[in-house]
Amino acid sequence: MSRFAAPIAEQIWDMKYRLKAADGTAIDGTVEDTWRRIARALAEVEADPAYWEEKFYHALEGFKYLPAGRITAGAGTGRSVTLFNCFVMGTVPDNMGGIFDALKEAALTMQQGGGIGYDFSTIRPRGAEVKGVAADASGPLSFMDVWDAMCRTIMSAGSRRGAMMATMRCDHPDVESFIEAKKDPARLRMFNLSVLITDAFMDAVKADTAWELQFGGKVYKTVQARDLWNRIMRNTYDFAEPGVIFIDRINRMNNLNYCETIAATNPCGEQPLPPYGACLLGSINLATLVSAPFTAEAKLDPQALSELVALAVRMMDNVVDASRFPLPEQAAEAQNKRRIGLGVTGLADALLMLGLRYGSVEAAAQTEAWMKAIAHASYLASVDLAKEKGAFPLFDAEAYLASGTMMQMDEDVRAEIRTHGIRNALLTSIAPTGTISLYAGNVSSGIEPVFAYAYTRKVLQKDGSRTEEEVVDHAVRLWRDMKGDAPLPDYFVNAQTLPPLDHVRMQAAAQKWIDSSISKTINCPEDISFDDFKEVYMAAWDQGCKGCTTYRPNAVTGSVLSVSESSEKTPAEAPQTAQGGEVVYLSEPLDRPAALEGQTYKVRWPGSEHALYITINDIVIANHRRPFEVFINSKNMEHFAWTVALTRMISAVFRRGGDVSFVVEELKAVFDPRGGAWMEGRYIPSILAAIGGVIERHLISIGFIEGEGMGLKSDPKAEVVALGARPGKACESCGSYDLRMVEGCMTCGSCGQSKCG
Repeated sequence: MSRFAAPIAEQIWDMKYRLKAADGTAIDGTVEDTWRRIARALAEVEADPAYWEEKFYHALEGFKYLPAGRITAGAGTGRSVTLFNCFVMGTVPDNMGGIFDALKEAALTMQQGGGIGYDFSTIRPRGAEVKGVAADASGPLSFMDVWDAMCRTIMSAGSRRGAMMATMRCDHPDVESFIEAKKDPARLRMFNLSVLITDAFMDAVKADTAWELQFGGKVYKTVQARDLWNRIMRNTYDFAEPGVIFIDRINRMNNLNYCETIAATNPCGEQPLPPYGACLLGSINLATLVSAPFTAEAKLDPQALSELVALAVRMMDNVVDASRFPLPEQAAEAQNKRRIGLGVTGLADALLMLGLRYGSVEAAAQTEAWMKAIAHASYLASVDLAKEKGAFPLFDAEAYLASGTMMQMDEDVRAEIRTHGIRNALLTSIAPTGTISLYAGNVSSGIEPVFAYAYTRKVLQKDGSRTEEEVVDHAVRLWRDMKGDAPLPDYFVNAQTLPPLDHVRMQAAAQKWIDSSISKTINCPEDISFDDFKEVYMAAWDQGCKGCTTYRPNAVTGSVLSVSESSEKTPAEAPQTAQGGEVVYLSEPLDRPAALEGQTYKVRWPGSEHALYITINDIVIANHRRPFEVFINSKNMEHFAWTVALTRMISAVFRRGGDVSFVVEELKAVFDPRGGAWMEGRYIPSILAAIGGVIERHLISIGFIEGEGMGLKSDPKAEVVALGARPGKACESCGSYDLRMVEGCMTCGSCGQSKCG
């Protein structure tokens, strides 16, 4: 009998976490085999592996403890991948050699499957003097373009591309350009952006005083702090980025503030980390610990919670020793501090089972109580590990007890740490759990509210047909089992209807007992006023949050489709927009007419004596132009073989019809290890990427695609308008129209695809 509560859970397991041979043959026959593989791998470092394997297995059984995807997919496979989810890289030096050494380190880390964060505040601003070369600096954003190009070319372990976070201090001279970078929908698409906000800046915002933008002791510009804050807010309101990170609060509340300084986070923001810092993640599934749900006797068993937390802490501590690391500096950092990030998922479902409305004062109080219980149990478990295996190498009792979460911890825990030390410097974090929450039976994700209680998903079968299945939230499924067709009570609220300030209340309640930080999205209605939107961020600051991420539907990131409880019609069934002609998909290539119209473009590549000439000819079908063939010519004979090959290949693709816009993205993603070039103020990673850019501009000019970095105008996967719904975009992985902003990342509710999780 299957352990999975729903077909989608089994599909997620099979696609993302089930161990398979290179030819696709399943090695994990059942999910129990997956749990056994993980338990055995994490018990290998123990003195009594057999004993702890059974203990670990029972923690995993029934989806009670959910290791993050890296551990679930990688532990016990023998593959050369890291089990750590996220890294912050080393400090970027302010010189060309150091910058490209840092780029190499980033590439090596992403190659093994780690998301990375970088602080670009250390690079001198655009226009600053570069001594010795009689030139002006190009600034940090130009180098971020280089990172972005690198990230495009490297597939993370598994099936998703790498994710990156870029931060910049609020007093850096280029912060204004950083704030507005995402106005260009094609730029820095592999990055999440956040501004590092200091206490002094927030004081200046509230007092409406002047604020100096400076670097290396030199003031480059003076602005009004409130004007700069409003600029951040306006771009976030319009374009969903940048987020804000309250960096002084993070450093002040860090248990390790006596031996490290933090300037960046991982891509989703829940892990502020020092240079070369790494963190592994895992979640307690609170929904599995509630007994007698939807009754007056409903409660979460505190003893079961403490025991499960203790096992989870031990398993995660063992990952530090069992994992590979992309760089030796990362291994050393992890061993010296043994940082872990134990969090939760299923919080909203657990609250519903107790009859509490997510976002209410009562729900916030219950959340804070649960988070305190987890913190208490995790610290005591880590003390027990210290008694058995030793404290983390950089432990300093006096300094440790005077910092971070320790300042508010109960005296019994403080006394134990003072006497015995502690194994793990930081223990708690709330990370994105979108995919593992689906895998665990569609429990609510992290500490987020339920996004949709039920929706219909179309599933592509092996014979090409499509079937429909209902995807139901875990708590709703339990309600139906107990109450039948009885309507859901009023306390069943979802992310679409929840007031933004209720989101803030829940984040602040959880943050009080979380060592690191929280990945959470505060969903805002499209028609929220700008003043009310700004109040969300000010409330996050006033209530003690360490950062804030919002999502408001907008023209750049797209709108998240609303999901009805009945889900009678999916967006895929809706009529197409009238923006373009019909898409023509052909089984046989078109014959070439005697004459075609087209354009020829000239491209000069630095270092090449002769220019490239790119001719693109079009054909007209149903009164709409589409590309038909490409010719690439140059006097430089070194280019002859590959330009002929490229000409023939692209032309063959174009003549087959359909959505050929992918050719642009493939070419633009080519990264030349010898280095690219700056052209028209933008970094182009290779000559092939330059050709891709030319083709893209041509496709825009003839109306074939919407714009730079966007899809085919009339492609049904590019954009549709459902009856009575707002425009939505299709998932790049499965093609479904169930994209939602969850925990700071656009995530597909159907297949779990996310650049963060």
